[in-house]
Amino acid sequence: MPLSKTRKLFIMEKREHIFLIFGFVVLTWVNGSSATLSPSGVNYEVVALMAIKSDVKDPHNVLDSWDFTSVDPCSWRMVTCNSDGSVSALGLPGQNLSGTTLQNNAISGPITGAIGKLWSLQSLDLSGNKFSGELPASLGDLKNLNLLRLNNNSLTGPVPESLSQVGGLTLVDLSYNNLSGSLPKISARTFKIVGNPLLCEHNSENGCSVVFPEPLSFPPDGESSSGEKSRRLAIALGTSFGAVLLLILVIGLLIWWRYRKNQQIFFDVNDQYDPEVCLGHLRRFTFKELRAATDHFNVKNILGKGGFGIVYRGSLSDGTIVAVKRLKADNNFGGEIQFQTEVETISLAVHRNLLRLWGFCSTENERILVYPFMPNGSVKKLHQDGKLNLMVDKALSNNFDRVELEEMVQVALLCTQFNPLYRPKMSEVLRMLEGEGLVERWEASQTIETPRFRALESFPQRYADYIEESSLVVEAMELSGPR
Repeated sequence: MPLSKTRKLFIMEKREHIFLIFGFVVLTWVNGSSATLSPSGVNYEVVALMAIKSDVKDPHNVLDSWDFTSVDPCSWRMVTCNSDGSVSALGLPGQNLSGTTLQNNAISGPITGAIGKLWSLQSLDLSGNKFSGELPASLGDLKNLNLLRLNNNSLTGPVPESLSQVGGLTLVDLSYNNLSGSLPKISARTFKIVGNPLLCEHNSENGCSVVFPEPLSFPPDGESSSGEKSRRLAIALGTSFGAVLLLILVIGLLIWWRYRKNQQIFFDVNDQYDPEVCLGHLRRFTFKELRAATDHFNVKNILGKGGFGIVYRGSLSDGTIVAVKRLKADNNFGGEIQFQTEVETISLAVHRNLLRLWGFCSTENERILVYPFMPNGSVKKLHQDGKLNLMVDKALSNNFDRVELEEMVQVALLCTQFNPLYRPKMSEVLRMLEGEGLVERWEASQTIETPRFRALESFPQRYADYIEESSLVVEAMELSGPR
């Protein structure tokens, strides 16, 4: 049966009385009433209760009904019996009593040996007092005892060997006393002896290793603890949740690592640099910059394709529009220093009619050139659309011959045909500028325009790339402004 709530009692009659906290002393009897009688007819329950009364101060005579000559204590005040006529509970709360059977009181003196006659006692808690003397050997007679708390007292002497004969003990707390001597083998699930230096000294080889943590909750009636089950369930759930969370974290880190690895396939080459190569005004871009500028080299930004690579339209972080030429991997001949040398050579070609190289990018797997973006279209496109006047310097206004302008553009386009075999010689160019044979040559060039790519098949792949590139350069020729 569980312990009742403690009550606060104030003793008002005398100033020397102190503030006490009392609870129930629980007595559970499992044997029949005949088992409580001695051969001479003495009721052991009466003897035990009278021993308790003798050690209790009763200023208000609450226990006057307790009579040693009585055979049946069930009629006594504060005593409760079960259906078998055995004492099952003793309630003494709030009666201004002070005695040796209550916990957390400043009670002194020895523990009476008569307590061993309470054979069916299941819980005994005398902790937090000032008991002294040795533990009575009669504690071993409490065969049904499962909880024994005698901690925080001033008990001395050895632990009774008779306690090892109590097989149902689940909690024995003898901590913080002055016990000494040999320690019997007590079969309690939790056995606490910390705070007994003399007892630990005799068992120094064990180092007090028998001291276990106190359970979170422990019912004095020996019933299974729901709190303990809840704690175990919480530990199991917490462990499972932690394991799942750790697994998710590991998978997430693995996915992140693979993503970062894929993002960093291309990295900038900074360890190869030739100080003798003067790159002058050229800007060295990082691959990440150009990848972001072209939206990861999106096909929607392609301006043109050739044998040497693909040209993309890009927008830098400052809003500048550029043309990004990404060279093909099979055309990335040589190492970093050789590429820098080629870039330097290209940058030296400076002319008002030529696009000027702005910068470059070089990684282990990439070679990229960056040019300014020219939005005016190609010469061939303007010629086809009849917009040749856009190529004329505005300062000339309309003071030019449109026929002569078209003839000069036709000569320029003939000189930049994809196949060098179809390009006119310089002597032929002079005659065409003088008006001889231009019409016939121009018409002939238009007849070979359609099958021009078929001619590439007759060239080896190595040279076909160069020829195709030359042709596409003509088609994608862009103007920086009128001339």
